Amino acid sequence: MGDSLITVVAIFLAAILMFVFPLMSMSERTDDISQLAIQTTTNEFVDKIRTTGKITLDEYDKFMTTLQATGNSYDIEMQVHQLDENPGVKVTQAEMTKIGENIYYTRYTSQIQQELQASGSMKLKEGDMVSVTVKNTNKTIAESLRNFFYQLTGDNSYEIAAKHSGIVTVNGSN
Repeated sequence: MGDSLITVVAIFLAAILMFVFPLMSMSERTDDISQLAIQTTTNEFVDKIRTTGKITLDEYDKFMTTLQATGNSYDIEMQVHQLDENPGVKVTQAEMTKIGENIYYTRYTSQIQQELQASGSMKLKEGDMVSVTVKNTNKTIAESLRNFFYQLTGDNSYEIAAKHSGIVTVNGSN
C-alpha cells in the first residue's frame, strides 16, 4: 500500500512538472507578447495623432484591428484636451492682450467616436493634448492559472495595459 501511494504521488508531481509549469510559462510569454504589441500600437497611434494633428476613422480602425489581433478584448479610453486659447480678450486701442490663463476642455471616447463616425476625422490644433489608455477586459490563461495555483483574489485586476499621451505639435489639415 505504501509503495503504490508513493508511486501515485510521484506520477502526480511528474504530471505537474511536465505539463502545468510549461503551460504557465507559455501563457505568461503570450501575455508578454500581447503587452508589447499593445504598448507599441498605442504609442504609434498617439504619436501619429500628435504629428498629423488629426484623428481619422481609418487610423482608429487600424488601431482597433491590431488590438483585436492579440485575441483579447480591451477597454479603450481616449481623451482629447482641446486648447481654448485666450477666452477673454481685452482690447485697448489697437493692442490685444491676454487676460487669465488658457483653458482646456475635454472630449472623451464616446464623443470622439461620434465625431469620427459623423465626419471621418477630428481636427486638432497645436497645443492640444491626447491620451489613450488600453486595458484588457478578459481573463487570460496565464491569469487563470496564476489565480488557481497561487489563490490570488481580485477580479478587477488587468494583466495587459498600455497608456500613452502627448501634446499635438501641428495644426490638423485636410
